Amino acid sequence: MDERRDVKDAYDEMAEHYMDVVTSGSSSELPNPVKRFQKELGPEDELLDAGCGPGRSTLRMVGESGVGLDISRRQLSLASQRATARLVQGDMTTLPFASDSFDAVSAIYSLIHVPVDEHQTALEEFARVLRPGGTLLVTEGGVEWTGSNPDWLDSGVEMRWSMAGPEATRKDLQACGFEVRDAWDVPDPTTDDGMKPFFLATLP
Repeated sequence: MDERRDVKDAYDEMAEHYMDVVTSGSSSELPNPVKRFQKELGPEDELLDAGCGPGRSTLRMVGESGVGLDISRRQLSLASQRATARLVQGDMTTLPFASDSFDAVSAIYSLIHVPVDEHQTALEEFARVLRPGGTLLVTEGGVEWTGSNPDWLDSGVEMRWSMAGPEATRKDLQACGFEVRDAWDVPDPTTDDGMKPFFLATLP
């Protein structure tokens, strides 16, 4: 089973429905960790939004100096209608960018779609493309779990997740050289089971 292809195909198929969900009502409100992250960004900082989806939250704050990356071409097509950032199709475990390219990286509800045994590889890639002193905001699953929902968001489309859980993620961040500065549990508007942990980390 190719988990990456399954996730890509699912997001391509349900792109418009997903955008409607994440941009409607309370789902479009920026979580407090994202607001904190936004306040720390300088006007000239270059941000990579890894798993940018249809152009929600962090991608809209980066302007023309940022980059949005997503595995789904259809999601990027929708993002192009909402954001001025450069958009790139790619995989978080093999980022198509030079080292030391960005001042900040966000990965909001996206690392949880990467096969769990490659989460540390993705975090290593975030560390590689960040400049010294750069900041990372990343979400994980509230528990360790790998599985799927055959009718996610009442879309009729099956979606897959691979979650390492908060403790494993904290250890992976530290192993990649990040200093975890803060962590929050935040309601996830796309699930019925409540919370996802956010980690704010800095690369010394």
